[in-house]
Amino acid sequence: MGIRHVNPQPQSPAAAKEGETTPQALRKQYETGATVTDLVATSGLSYGTVLNRLRGAGTVMRTSWQTRRLREDAQARRNLAARLRTLYDKHGATLTDLAAAGAGTRRAARRLLIEAGGTPRTTQQTLRMRSAADAPARKKLAMSLRTKYEAGASVPELAKECNYSIATIYRLLHLAKTWMRPPHRHGPAPRRRRRS
Repeated sequence: MGIRHVNPQPQSPAAAKEGETTPQALRKQYETGATVTDLVATSGLSYGTVLNRLRGAGTVMRTSWQTRRLREDAQARRNLAARLRTLYDKHGATLTDLAAAGAGTRRAARRLLIEAGGTPRTTQQTLRMRSAADAPARKKLAMSLRTKYEAGASVPELAKECNYSIATIYRLLHLAKTWMRPPHRHGPAPRRRRRS
């Protein structure tokens, strides 16, 4: 006569993947909204085992009310993540910008960005992206400064008007291919004579 088990342990489902029942994997699922009961059903582990593994992984346990609120907020989180990705991908925002835009911290911003399918950039990639985005406005400013300079404005006057350094004004004028006057000479820039 065989031995009868009064409380047999649940068997792991055939579809369960290796690694999904580790303490850290269970914690990740729990923190994204799964309940202990959900984890028991998907992992094939007993309720007590799931609970012990969650606690062993340092998981902060929720009340049932907190779980309901977390699930209700899931759509709002997806909407926020999508909005932050748009700011990041199309407008050159940084993780610091995303934190200020609603993520709270740079770490949370990075996590939301990845959840929305985004890929974090390096600092150099962000600088190149912003430089490319600013190029049309910079060119327009340079041409405006050229017009004022050729009408008689001095570099110091342009620097004061735009609240830029003199060196920046010179760079912008060179960008606009401005014909520069000799030092300390004010008034309209001389017209270049055409050779006969």
